[in-house]
Amino acid sequence: MSKPIYQLVDELPKGGLTVTALRSLDFVIPGQWNNLVGFDNTIRTVTGETDEALIQQIGERAVTLYNDKSQGYQRALWLYESVDSAAGLLGAAAIANRIGQDTFLGFLKHLTPKPERAQSIDLCIKLVTELVAFCQINGIPGDSIGDFLAALKDYSGESLMRMAALVSFDGLIPLGAGFTEKALSVLKGTSPSELSHNQTFKGVDELIPGDDNASKLSFITQSFESTKGWMEDFVSSRNLTQGDLVNNLSKFVEISSDKLDYLGAFLDVTVKYYRHTGIQTLARRLIERAVAEI
Repeated sequence: MSKPIYQLVDELPKGGLTVTALRSLDFVIPGQWNNLVGFDNTIRTVTGETDEALIQQIGERAVTLYNDKSQGYQRALWLYESVDSAAGLLGAAAIANRIGQDTFLGFLKHLTPKPERAQSIDLCIKLVTELVAFCQINGIPGDSIGDFLAALKDYSGESLMRMAALVSFDGLIPLGAGFTEKALSVLKGTSPSELSHNQTFKGVDELIPGDDNASKLSFITQSFESTKGWMEDFVSSRNLTQGDLVNNLSKFVEISSDKLDYLGAFLDVTVKYYRHTGIQTLARRLIERAVAEI
């Protein structure tokens, strides 16, 4: 097991590139996300509770639930962490120590843009990771596409921010308008053996439903096809464009709009939005369940 859940929430960063990049998306989902950090603070915010003894009791129950291996909370965290680290294996070590000392342009010599094909497959796998993690957290079978689609309509807070980041940082910015069509077309032209060589897939494949890579690929395709309409509606209802996202991001991070392929790679390496918002989602779900059980 990794660190205890209270420590994970206590150690979430209040600033840095991940938080900065997520804040740049506030115009997409205004007021939906605040960077909730600290376990006790999260309990107070989620429950509105001020009684210290009750806060302690809720915290202890939440920790017990998280530690119970028969529940899916630790597996969900593993998915959130694994998909972020797998997607960011583009020489992250080489640039990690430069963060804060350099502009975006200074990173470029360390980065190789992902081919559109790999970027498309990554997007599809990240989406499936969200679906499987949702099922783990809610204790439902991992292939419940219908349950996920129904819940997606009610996503809010950090969960909605995670989907906004997926659409923006893994969809629109690197792939442009029509990213869902591009990604689906690439996925349908992908063989199980090609999938098995994708770094992001290798990071999370053991929890993706299916007996072999062919059935896993089929599940990923079905999941992406089912969610494609939601993503397209998310973009169109907010009149989101690649240009808007890049312009807004450039208020927070120094970037160059003529290097969008590099920008996708830069975001992959530096912005760990799945882990960050995933821990916040886990904390919220555990606290809500703990309150209901007390």
